[in-house]
Amino acid sequence: MNTAAGLLSLENKLALVTGGASGIGEGIVRAFADAGAQVIIADVNAVAAGELAGALRDEGKRAESVVVDLANESSVVAACAQVLGEHGTPWALVNNAGLQDRQAFLECSADDWDRMHNVNARGAFLMTREIARAMVAAGEGGRVVNIISAALRGSIVKGLAAYAGSKGALQGLSQASAFELAEHGITVNTVLPGGVATPGAINATGPAPEGPATRPVPLGLCEPRDIAAAVLFFASPAASRITNQAVAVDGGFSIS
Repeated sequence: MNTAAGLLSLENKLALVTGGASGIGEGIVRAFADAGAQVIIADVNAVAAGELAGALRDEGKRAESVVVDLANESSVVAACAQVLGEHGTPWALVNNAGLQDRQAFLECSADDWDRMHNVNARGAFLMTREIARAMVAAGEGGRVVNIISAALRGSIVKGLAAYAGSKGALQGLSQASAFELAEHGITVNTVLPGGVATPGAINATGPAPEGPATRPVPLGLCEPRDIAAAVLFFASPAASRITNQAVAVDGGFSIS
C-alpha cells in the first residue's frame, strides 16, 4: 500500500456495481477489474450483464453478474442476498444505475416523478441499506460511491426536474449515510458526471436538450473511463480518510 499502484489497488476486494452492464457502469466495472477486484455486475439487463462478465473472465479478470430491478424492493433484497451468499460481503458498492429520460416540467406527471425516484434514489437507498448491513456485520469497513449528476451544479438542460430531483435525493442520502456509517469504517462519497455519450443518455426520451449543459466545455465530453477513475479513487485505499465528499467530472464545466 506504500506504492502509488498499491494506493489504487483493489486486489482481493469484492465490488458490486449497479447498472454495470453498459455506459458509465461498464467503465467502472472495467476499472475495478483492472485494479484487481472481483466485480459483480448488477443490472436489470441479464443478457448484457452476463456477456460483460463473460468477456472479462475471458480476459483473465474476475467478474460475475446478478439481475436486479432497483424499482422493486423484493428484487433488491433477493439480489443482495444472492451476492452475499455466493460471494461474500462487498468491500465496495457503487450506486450507478439510473434513468435519464426527460420530461418538460409543466408536463411532468407524478408517475414520471415516481418512476425516476424509484430507481435513482429509492433503489440506491435499498442497495445501500442491504449491503451496508452486511459491511457492518463483517466489521471490516467498506466503501459506498454514489453516482449523482453535474446537473446539480448547473450543468442542466430542460426536462430534468424529475431526474435532478432524484439525484438531489441521492445527494441527501449520501450525506446522511456517510454520517451514520462512519463509526463502522464505511465511507460514502459521490461523483457528479457531466456530459457522457452513453447509450442511456443517447436514447433518453423527452424534449431535445436545451440549456447550459449543451455548451462546449474546456476539456471536452467525458468518457466512462473518466468517471470510473474518480470512482476507483473513492473505493481505493488512497481515500481511506475521505467521506461525505463530492467530485464533479465534467470536463471543466464550472469554468466554461
